Amino acid sequence: MELFDNLALGFGVAFTLQNLMYAFIGCLLGTLIGVLPGIGPLATIAMLLPATYALPPVAALIMLAGIYYGAQYGGSTTAILVNLPGESSSVVTVIDGYQMARQGRAGPALAAAGLGSFFAGCVGTLILAAFAAPLTELAFKFGPAEYFSLMILGLIGAVVLASGSLLKAVAMIVLGLLLGMVGTDVNSGVARFSFDVPELTDGIGFIVIAMGVFGYGEIISNLSKHESEREVFTASVSGLMPTKEDFKNMVPAVLRGTALGSLLGILPGGGAVMAAFAAYTLEKKTKLRPGEVPFGKGNIRGVAAPEAANNAGSQTSFIPLLTLGIPPNAVMALMVGAMTIHNIQPGPQVMTNNPELFWGLIASMWIGNLMLVILNLPLIGIWIKLLSVPYRWLFPSIVLFCAIGVYSTNNNTFDIWMVALFGVIGYLFIKLGAEPAPLLLGFILGPMMEEYLRRALLLSRGDWSVFVTRPLSASLLAASAVLLAIVLMPSVKAKREEAFVED
Repeated sequence: MELFDNLALGFGVAFTLQNLMYAFIGCLLGTLIGVLPGIGPLATIAMLLPATYALPPVAALIMLAGIYYGAQYGGSTTAILVNLPGESSSVVTVIDGYQMARQGRAGPALAAAGLGSFFAGCVGTLILAAFAAPLTELAFKFGPAEYFSLMILGLIGAVVLASGSLLKAVAMIVLGLLLGMVGTDVNSGVARFSFDVPELTDGIGFIVIAMGVFGYGEIISNLSKHESEREVFTASVSGLMPTKEDFKNMVPAVLRGTALGSLLGILPGGGAVMAAFAAYTLEKKTKLRPGEVPFGKGNIRGVAAPEAANNAGSQTSFIPLLTLGIPPNAVMALMVGAMTIHNIQPGPQVMTNNPELFWGLIASMWIGNLMLVILNLPLIGIWIKLLSVPYRWLFPSIVLFCAIGVYSTNNNTFDIWMVALFGVIGYLFIKLGAEPAPLLLGFILGPMMEEYLRRALLLSRGDWSVFVTRPLSASLLAASAVLLAIVLMPSVKAKREEAFVED
C-alpha cells in the first residue's frame, strides 16, 4: 500500500502544468538529439546544465531525464531510415532496421522500435518504483568503507562493460581519476596539480569536460568526415502498423530484451549500450521460426529486442543513482551534477528528504514514455525533414550554445579555452577508438572515493583492515575481485570482444 501512496504523491507532482511542460520539452529535445546524429544526450544535458539554475529542482530533473530516455527513442529513427545510429545504444538497431527500410518496411520497423521502447520503458519504471524503497533501506547501512568499496566495484564494472579494449578503458578511468585530483585539497587547503595556473585551483569544471569531450569532440569528428558520408537517405514511410506475423515475432523478443535491459541497466558502465548488444546477441542465438527472415537481412526481432533493452536499461540506470548516489553511467554522472547545482545530495537521503522530487521524477517517466510514443509514431515525417538540415548550419549553433553555457557557469573565459582543449582531446579519443564515458565516471567518482577513503581511515584510526572486517564492504570488494578475475580470463576476454563486434 505504501508504494501506491508514494506513486499517488509522485503523479500529483508530475501532473502539475509546469512539470508536464518540462517533461514534454525534455522528451522533445531528447527525440530531436536522438534523431540528429553526432550530438547525443550526454552533450545536450551538459549544454543545458547551466540553464537548470533558474528552474525548480523537480522540473530540472524531469526535463533532463526526458532528454535521456527520449534520445533512446530518437536514435532508432536515424538508425532505421539513414543507416546511421543517432545514439550509441542504437548501433545494433542499424543492422536489421535499415535493411527493413530498404525493403520498404520502414513503417513496421519504426513501430516495432516505438512500441518495444514504450513497453520496456514502462516496465523499467515499474522496477524502479518497486525496488527503490528496499534499496534505500540498504543504503542507510552504508558507511564510508562500504561506499569506497562500492565505488571500486562501480569503476571495475565500468571497465568490464566499456566497449573496446580493456587497457583503453582502464586508461580512461585512471585519466578521469587524475583529472578529478586537480584543484585544492579539501582537508589541507593545498593546491594540487594546478601548475601555478590560478584558474585551476578550483579544479576543472565537470561541465567543461563533458561539453568538450562529448560535444566538441563529436563535432570535430563529424567535420573531419567527407560530406558524402553524411548524406541523407530520404525514405518514404507509409503503413506504420506491423503485420500479425510481425507481432508474433516481436512480442517474445521485446519481453526478452526488456528483462535483459532491466538487469544490465543497473550495472555500472553504459548499461543501455551493453543491453542493446546483449539483446541482439541473444536473439541471434534464438532459433528462427519457419519462413522468418534471417538476421542482418531485415528481421523485425533485430529491431524490437535491442530497442526494448536499451530503453529498459535507461530507466533502471536511475536505481543506483537515486538510492545509493552512485552514477552507473556518464549521463547519470551528469544528473549528479544537476542535483548538486540544486544543493541536493544524491543518495538514500533523496527519498526521505525530497519525496516529492523522488516520486515526481519516477511518475514523470511513465508520462514521458507515453509522450514519446505520441511524438515518435505520428510525427515520423517531421523527423525525416529534420535529417535534411545541412550539418554546416547545425554545428556552429551547437558550438556557440556550448560556449555560452560554459561561460555562464562561472563567467570565466578560461573555461571556454578549456572546452576547446577537451574538444581536441575528445576527437583524439575517437580516433584512438577509446570510449570516453569511463573518463567521466572516473572524474566524478575520484574525489568521492578519496573523501570516503579518508573518512574510513580517520574513523578506524588508520587501520586499513576496516575494508575487509566490515561484512558489506568485504562482500563488495570480493565481488570486484571476482569480476576482475573473470574478465581477465582469456576465454571471457575473447567472448567480450566478440559481443561488441557487428556482423
